[in-house]
Amino acid sequence: MLGDAAFHPGRSGRNHLRVLAATGEHPAGRVDEVLATVGLQDAADRRVKGYSMGMRQRLAIAAALLGDPQVLILDEPTNGLDPPGIRWMRGLVREQAANGRSVLISSHVLAEVAQSVDDVVVIADGELRGQGRSRTCSAATRARPPRCAPRWARSPGPSRSSSSAWRRGRARWRPPSSP
Repeated sequence: MLGDAAFHPGRSGRNHLRVLAATGEHPAGRVDEVLATVGLQDAADRRVKGYSMGMRQRLAIAAALLGDPQVLILDEPTNGLDPPGIRWMRGLVREQAANGRSVLISSHVLAEVAQSVDDVVVIADGELRGQGRSRTCSAATRARPPRCAPRWARSPGPSRSSSSAWRRGRARWRPPSSP
């Protein structure tokens, strides 16, 4: 699921998923299953242009679940969700993992990731910077860079914000400069 999913504004949520199911050769009954999974069954026949940002996020997640994937990749899955929606997303991630699926989450909100995952992998500038169990690698509970990413703490590169910026929560990824 990409963070910037595209929907036809004139289609209903159900119709959007029906098109994707037909294109992907998924069973038609799967549409109602994923709508229920993401909690959109009551809004399924409304046009997507009337959906809130959080509802659009749930619809994108429903689309990602259509094929019953063994590996679920989510980009910024809590973006646009209200606090109950964020709790729901955490539960969905845990449920998918408990059902034997691998769930990969891409996010810059480390505090949220730390509450939802078992293992953390930190990638910056195309390089593996650290990995470990989330309880030993939790950036959410520390005022310094996570222990799992010691290279950031010791020698921030030219495209990495300083560790003081990390503490203030302003660290961000920048693409490598062109040669």
